[in-house]
Amino acid sequence: MTASARILDALRRTRRPMRLVGASGQLGYGVPTPAFEAALARQPDMIGADMGSIDIGPTYLGKGEMATAPAATRRDLRKLLHGARRLDVPLVIGSAGSAGAAPHLDATLAIVREIARSDGLHFRLGILRSDMPRSLLAQAVRDGRVRGIDDMPELTAQDVHAAAHIVGQMGMGPFRRALAEGVDVIVAGRACDTAIFAALPTMLDFPIGLAVHMAKIIECASLCCVPGGRDSILAELDDDGFVLESMNPQRRATPTSVAAHSLYEQADPFTVYEPEGRLDLSAAHYAAVDERRTRVSGARWETSADPCVKIEGACKIGERAVLLAGAADPRFIARHRDILAAVSEVVRELVCEDQPQDYTLRFRVYGVDGVRMAAPDHEPPPGEVFVMGECIAPTAERAAEVVRTCKQYLLHHGYQGRLSTAGNLAFPFTPPEVSLGPAYRFSVYHLLHIADPDALFSLEQETV
Repeated sequence: MTASARILDALRRTRRPMRLVGASGQLGYGVPTPAFEAALARQPDMIGADMGSIDIGPTYLGKGEMATAPAATRRDLRKLLHGARRLDVPLVIGSAGSAGAAPHLDATLAIVREIARSDGLHFRLGILRSDMPRSLLAQAVRDGRVRGIDDMPELTAQDVHAAAHIVGQMGMGPFRRALAEGVDVIVAGRACDTAIFAALPTMLDFPIGLAVHMAKIIECASLCCVPGGRDSILAELDDDGFVLESMNPQRRATPTSVAAHSLYEQADPFTVYEPEGRLDLSAAHYAAVDERRTRVSGARWETSADPCVKIEGACKIGERAVLLAGAADPRFIARHRDILAAVSEVVRELVCEDQPQDYTLRFRVYGVDGVRMAAPDHEPPPGEVFVMGECIAPTAERAAEVVRTCKQYLLHHGYQGRLSTAGNLAFPFTPPEVSLGPAYRFSVYHLLHIADPDALFSLEQETV
């Protein structure tokens, strides 16, 4: 009997509270061993881990590469695989390989298979793919069934075909299908973080609102605690609520810290939208069990009459090179906007002498407007600034040409009040120009309205 079949059968027979472990906030960045072992000692019914995010930007999705280091990813996967097989409980991993497209999923699967071979592990593996068919999306665009999220422009068929990879965020349905088929381990492409943890308890008829609310919290591991951290967290779910406990004894899940986590990635702390419906937290209640544990209740679920899937895609916009420098001259800092604009014009005249401008050159001045869009009025100038110039051009050679030329003329640019013809710019290392490779942007960040979202995500099974 597979792990999922065993747990489903056991909990249907006993109808006891269910214990779930959020092993890591993002797999591949380290799973602290003491907390994970403490979680295993509590005999959980399921271990889950999210592996991806759009927080890392579009480049990993576009390039088809993992954001995490291979050695760290392998170490985390080995730890979770051994823990789940030791207890014979399901292991569910979502958004494999950071972005969840086919290259990310296949790279993760290769590591999983390699670990199984080298360590003598045997299990039934379920694979959920999330790559979106281009023809289906192009037809949906023509049918008016795709709309942008936030300020994204209207999607076009050209956008669909130009994207390097396009994935859809699967909800609970595909995970339920895999668990019902009987698997020990699920590795999924791009997935809603809640679906990883909510699928199994909702199959057992635990209230959907409670299951999804619990999942939204524990997918971040102990981030909801004081102090927040990445240690594994244990949730115990029953029909009326769930109790949260960090597996690191130094972290406390308090009513305030857990409630505050409702603001994580949410514009509205009382509403969470999922492919299948809406989580309503307006009546959620948070109560201390003791100084380290909090019980949560009251979340409600509303099934959507118009299901949809969030789709994400990235397209290449050129090659990127950057210039890294700093300045501590108050005259430079006071006049930096005029200086950078003037140097940009000098560079354009030099590198575009015999051709049209085919690149973009932008600056961020950390200490002034590197993080913020604009500095507040009347803010006193900082004592020093870090200047980053970014060029995106059609080729790596062209981008490097622009930033190298920019370096030389920014280094020696004459400005009002300058005291020295050199030494007004500092470099953290040499060369201060760095080629970063292909640059991507999110060209697809939309909602696809479709009657059966689950049908988009195929299931494959194999014995490892």
